[in-house]
Amino acid sequence: MIATLCVSLFLVLMLTAAWTDLAGFRIPNWIPGALIVIWPVAAWAMGMGWSEAGYALLTFVIVLALAVGLWMPGFIGGGDAKLIAAVALWFAWPGVLIFVLWSVIAGGALAVLLLALRRIAPALPLQPEWVARSPLAEGAPAPYAVALAAGALIALPQTTLIAAFGL
Repeated sequence: MIATLCVSLFLVLMLTAAWTDLAGFRIPNWIPGALIVIWPVAAWAMGMGWSEAGYALLTFVIVLALAVGLWMPGFIGGGDAKLIAAVALWFAWPGVLIFVLWSVIAGGALAVLLLALRRIAPALPLQPEWVARSPLAEGAPAPYAVALAAGALIALPQTTLIAAFGL
């Protein structure tokens, strides 16, 4: 029951991160913070041993270092870096590889979709002010939390986290 609740909160937080990034190009700090705070309860509820927890923490540290390395030159946003690391804590090793693979695929699909929508946006009956503040604006950043949430949702059934639902 507790494990199911924790994984459900994980999913809600991922969808919230995607929505806030899509709506305002921002991932509030409380989202990756909540993911990190809830994780120990989830790890305990799912019966994670000390060595598994250690690998999860090591995965978190390594992914955080890599994400900060991508954030520093501006390849990804700071919120994306924190969210990727928090999710890596949940998926641990080697599940994080499945999450990253699906997130990269979803990110590529998101980029293609945004490029196509940006080309047709002028022909759509949309308020120019709204377009200027949205992901459809030329030069607007990609709301990558959408890809991260998609990657997490797709990877979930392929990892041990799904065991929390008894499937």
